[in-house]
Amino acid sequence: MDAQSRGRADEIDPADQWVLNPRTGNYELRLGNSPAQQHSVTTPRRTRRKPAAPSAPSAPSPAVPKPRRGEGPPGGKRGGKPRAAGGGAAARRRRALAVTGGTLAFLLVGGGLASYLYYQHLNGNLKVIDTNGAGGSFKKDQPINILVIGTDKRSGAGNQGYGDADSVGHADTTILFHVSKDRSNATALSIPRDLITDIPVCPTKQSNGSVKQIPATKGSRFNNSLGQEGRDPGCTMRTVNQLTGINVDNFMMVDFNAVKNLSTAVGGVPVCLAKDVNDRDSKLNLKAGEHRLQGEQALAFVRTRHSFGNESDLDRIKTQQQFLSSMMREMKSKETLTSPKKFFSLAEAATKSLTVDQGLGSIGKLTDLAGELKDMNLKNVTFTTLPVVDNPNEPSNRKATVVVNSSQADPLLQMIREDVSLTEVEKKEHAAKEAADAKQDALLQGNRAPAGDVRVDVYNGGGPPGSASTTLTWLQNAKGVYKASNHGNAAERLAGTQLEYAPNQADQARALADMMGLSAAALKVGTVDAGPRTPMKLTLGSDFKEPGTPLGAPAAPQQAPEGLQRVEADKAVCAK
Repeated sequence: MDAQSRGRADEIDPADQWVLNPRTGNYELRLGNSPAQQHSVTTPRRTRRKPAAPSAPSAPSPAVPKPRRGEGPPGGKRGGKPRAAGGGAAARRRRALAVTGGTLAFLLVGGGLASYLYYQHLNGNLKVIDTNGAGGSFKKDQPINILVIGTDKRSGAGNQGYGDADSVGHADTTILFHVSKDRSNATALSIPRDLITDIPVCPTKQSNGSVKQIPATKGSRFNNSLGQEGRDPGCTMRTVNQLTGINVDNFMMVDFNAVKNLSTAVGGVPVCLAKDVNDRDSKLNLKAGEHRLQGEQALAFVRTRHSFGNESDLDRIKTQQQFLSSMMREMKSKETLTSPKKFFSLAEAATKSLTVDQGLGSIGKLTDLAGELKDMNLKNVTFTTLPVVDNPNEPSNRKATVVVNSSQADPLLQMIREDVSLTEVEKKEHAAKEAADAKQDALLQGNRAPAGDVRVDVYNGGGPPGSASTTLTWLQNAKGVYKASNHGNAAERLAGTQLEYAPNQADQARALADMMGLSAAALKVGTVDAGPRTPMKLTLGSDFKEPGTPLGAPAAPQQAPEGLQRVEADKAVCAK
């Protein structure tokens, strides 16, 4: 009796008969209570023979597709020896199928769906858009930036009462998901929909293959970067790139159904309310305390605006971040990772809800992305929001839009561009300060050589034209450093001025650092002593303005701006 017929006979969902064997990494069909009645299956090799696509499931948790002749249940062939766990291409594919939960959360789920029999069926669920060069493909040895867009388009069953009745869809919820180069941490940056910004020119691919140039718009709401005037998600990618200075690799777009279907597939998402809520707009009606939400209730929770905080979209963003963090924790839980039933439901829900660019336009490409993220610990995933302030051009009693708060946004965006994690900031800041202090102490200790004994070659590696010449003249005439030479332009440009010297030239380095106003960060000591007539090497960087002006100071420690809003993905927070 196969899994399907047994499920019908005993009124048991056949997907529930599959359990993960932690010793082998394979799913096993449990036909009885005896270990002898459990049969191990392995993941089949992908062949040219296309698997039959099952019909669309009517329930949130689709059953295992019926085995075809000559094939076993999902994950393996009938008969024969089980393949060793962890070996071969199939095992590598088995490690993770991820899309995005909300769909961001599903990105972080490792599992064994990608090699199941309906691999091609899931592939067919995806909707793919050509963004005409707005992005590309993420690289495995570089940071990854994925733009997750939630649209308010009324597509999908039961969504006619949400969003704008005649809207083609705005960028209603937008999150830039930055994954560090070493894959140890991630920052999820929410961009407020009511942010006033410039939308750049957008070349948009039309259905007939032609490209339409949609003109730029000055001072528009950010959410107009999608849908309006025919703009596609590539326009939103270009807008984010221009706004943040961060190159977006790929996008993922979902509608209202994503929250409803994924929350149902995972068996509900735990949330906490600090007070009773009865919101007439979203129809959310819950008592204070903990709840597990799915379907329409889950969507109502993330849409609620007038019952949390100061009833603004910024407070709704916080609630959405809390919900997504909880969904991530639920999807990473043992109960989800070891339940084939939930996996099947998640695979269907996620792929049916998802629109992607060509760089992520197949289950294989999404699986590659998931493989980059599967080992990330949720304690190293931080949600935050682009810092903004009320639009000063609006009357005080009619505040509807916001503008970027540059004093907070600039350092935050710099951190993301330079791949600094919000969760690692304090540790790195403390270590950098200790190192700088120790280096400064070492620099200040010891003698200074007389100016006439200082030998140095001067190079221009980024300063204004003629900097090496003017510095040479200043050193000789103003400081008495007669053994200095001008060597013109350096072989490469430097951001900061640098003085290279040998251990036995430390006294000369201290003397020259005093004259030039160099900090300890600008000094680079070698490991081998120099000969008596060997000069030091001074390279003027982009920070050099003119001789005598202090330079080469260490960059300010990269730290999160004070008061930055954030939600840690591994922590449960009650909505207020």
